Amino acid sequence: MIVRLRQGLLLVSLIALVLLGVGLAMGNAVLWKSAAVMAAIGLAVGIGAFEISKGFQYTLWIVTAFLTGMLFPQHFQQFKDFKWAGLLIVQAVMFGMGTQMKLADFTGVLRMPKSVVIGLVCQFTIMPLIGFGLAKALGFPPEIAAGMVLIGSCSSGLASNVMVYLAKANLALSITLTSVATLLAPLMTPLWMKWLAGEMVDVKFLSMMTTVVKIVIVPVGAALLHDYLRQGSTRGKQVVYGIAAVAAAWVLFLILGGWQLLTDRVDGNTRLLGFVLPGYLVSTFLVGTLYHMVANAFPRIEAAMPYASMAGIVYFTTVATAAGQASLLQVGMLLFLAAILHNAAGYVLGYSLSRLMQLDRNDARTIAFEVGLQNGGMASGIALSMGKLGTVGLASAIFSPWMNVSGSILANLWKRRPVPTASAVDK
Repeated sequence: MIVRLRQGLLLVSLIALVLLGVGLAMGNAVLWKSAAVMAAIGLAVGIGAFEISKGFQYTLWIVTAFLTGMLFPQHFQQFKDFKWAGLLIVQAVMFGMGTQMKLADFTGVLRMPKSVVIGLVCQFTIMPLIGFGLAKALGFPPEIAAGMVLIGSCSSGLASNVMVYLAKANLALSITLTSVATLLAPLMTPLWMKWLAGEMVDVKFLSMMTTVVKIVIVPVGAALLHDYLRQGSTRGKQVVYGIAAVAAAWVLFLILGGWQLLTDRVDGNTRLLGFVLPGYLVSTFLVGTLYHMVANAFPRIEAAMPYASMAGIVYFTTVATAAGQASLLQVGMLLFLAAILHNAAGYVLGYSLSRLMQLDRNDARTIAFEVGLQNGGMASGIALSMGKLGTVGLASAIFSPWMNVSGSILANLWKRRPVPTASAVDK
């Protein structure tokens, strides 16, 4: 039944393409724009009817989101002002990503330390520097240039794990790199932004670090705590529940007037380091415990989390594109060129440097994906917190669709050209 529905939507997509042509011929903007979005949606859903093309569904949804934001910006521009709602969606995206991680993933550091170190060094040096160099060379306005540095300074996300899986490379290494890079992001992302983009936009290191903790570490940490509560010792679980109870009391105190009381007495960095940052970290235990209880009561929710994460990325791509549509009409093609060059440099340098450091081809392919594919959701969340989604967030809106397209193509190419096993080489 579902397969037939998907096939039917492919037919709808073809009809929409015809209407697109008619609308263009008639000069009817409403018709051709609506038909373009309808065709994109029909194709994004419809290709799931065939096993060979299922891997491109998420990519097409990102492209659809970008197209929708460009063609109908007036329907989405107001969402950029809903900062708290937007940050909650980013946290949901990161939480969905975190549910795909396991505490055991971090043991990969001990099993393959050389590959992990090389991957992390490549990821947190190549992409921010290339982003900065391209922004300067191509002459982008300061805030758009800062967005290029930002997307380059973020950790990798779920997309890299998916592409490594499709390419049949080293999935264990990919998950380990994503997990460790995510934990390093609160330090590395603000650090690179301060060094490279400090003259382009106002970058407050502690404030940005707190933002990254809030939108990345808290949701990912909560998901990992859920993983621990499924298998931890009785004593360990009691400790987690105890900290969660303290966190609940802390939240209640803030709601009942504690936040106003504290902010009236302290400000600036003292407030951030004194109770905001510790409060976020402690709340990780509360969120993780609550999710663990919900997941036990409704087990199917875990299977839905990755899709919720993907939906959040689609949302941010649409909103960021709509918010920056005017700027995109001016620099869109140049920014798209920058996305291609930035992404390609990540693949080429990630792979080449890994091979130069004598890693095997499968590990080198894995690191190429980890370096070339950045966490667009994280970049969008930081841009939103800065109040600059329509400028600083533009790079992630353009880079994310292209990264998914190029990643899918490269993954399928490498899948068709597997690395020979040692036994096959001997023969």
